[in-house]
Amino acid sequence: MSQYVSRLGGSLVAPRIRFPGGHRKPRRIAMLSVHTSPLHQPGTGDAGGMNVYIVELAKRLAAINIEVEIFTRATAGELPPVVELAPGVLVRHVDAGPYEGLAKEDLPAQLCAFTHGVMQAWAGHRPGHYDLVHSHYWLSGHVGWLAAERWGVPLVHAMHTMAKVKNAALAEGDTPEPPSRVIGETQIVRAADRLIANTGEEADELVRFYDADPAKVAVVHPGVNLERFRPADGRAAARARLGLPQDAFIPLFAGRIQPLKAPDILLRAVALLLERDPSLRGRLFVPIVGGPSGSGLAKPEGLQKLAARLGIADIVHFQPPVGQDLLADWFRAASTLVMPSYSESFGLVAIEAQAAGTPVVAAEVGGLPVAVRDELTGFLIPGHNPADYAQALHRLLADPALAARMGTAAARHAESFGWDTAASATADVYTAAMYEHRRRVRSHHG
Repeated sequence: MSQYVSRLGGSLVAPRIRFPGGHRKPRRIAMLSVHTSPLHQPGTGDAGGMNVYIVELAKRLAAINIEVEIFTRATAGELPPVVELAPGVLVRHVDAGPYEGLAKEDLPAQLCAFTHGVMQAWAGHRPGHYDLVHSHYWLSGHVGWLAAERWGVPLVHAMHTMAKVKNAALAEGDTPEPPSRVIGETQIVRAADRLIANTGEEADELVRFYDADPAKVAVVHPGVNLERFRPADGRAAARARLGLPQDAFIPLFAGRIQPLKAPDILLRAVALLLERDPSLRGRLFVPIVGGPSGSGLAKPEGLQKLAARLGIADIVHFQPPVGQDLLADWFRAASTLVMPSYSESFGLVAIEAQAAGTPVVAAEVGGLPVAVRDELTGFLIPGHNPADYAQALHRLLADPALAARMGTAAARHAESFGWDTAASATADVYTAAMYEHRRRVRSHHG
């Protein structure tokens, strides 16, 4: 039998590894998320798919008896130092820099203060309190590198996004990631005992762009909360709850409003649809659910102005970011989710929408070809030409039977992305990292 077994929608995932003697799962891990708190609502500020990932993963790890302590930067003075997120999951707020008004770009200067806070928390415990450090995103990776060395434990790191990959696929007029981030990421790739990639493509990018050792890279697909994101009582009921027109065609954008996510492409595609058939105006309702973020903050009104310029301001409806339960209703209510991103390490939103029974029209980038099955659960569009997106939308609009078939297939496809699977695969990565770390320490001392 080959070294890999196929599971999770045809991707290659290493089989469960068996270690000779003395292997065990970690009892307690320190998880680091410097720039975005697991308590923040996705779609606000820098909060997005990564927040969902950390919260869900931590809860499922706790359910298989791995305690998780998540360190994150305090963003308000009244926050308690420690919050129990779920049984077995603690969130520790670390003071590092002013609470308000720090952009993600300002955070590298606060890493020393953040590391100090992490070390202070650790100093209150007896030695061996944490078995492993799992850092998310490069800022956390730097703190994790130092903490893991100091505590004599392995470092497992998840990039989530990578500067070199983003810079290779920049939206027009978007700001490239700085060289300091590229250098930082390169150092973490070298220092980590294990790197977790969301998809096979991300694993390849780590090797190709950052010269990662392929033996250190493990592919674990993120999951989706299948209890929350499901077809439930269907589209009509969701539209009634949200006060949306029952017979409208609703192409939804849900996510942070910034050039990288390319919501403008949806607006341009809708304008092309109307150009081709002006009678559609009464049937189209285009919700944009999310707030400006990152480089989108430079022109927060940019998208509203574009809608007005394209003559579609009357059918584009801007909604502030919403909580996860309400987001599930938006997915159910939508005719399709549109994700024209320039770069996406996985695209969790695409799986969430499909789990709710909604087909997805997405750019063929990053992890989206794993998330979306082209022509089966939606359409993958090569490139970012609005005409291609308009064409895909027209196909769904013109053929309700196709849309319904895709929605059913989408819900079925999403079922293979449960968080329990992701958590047990992550625990396997931890076990492997600990086993090799111990072996290395022994041979070093021997």
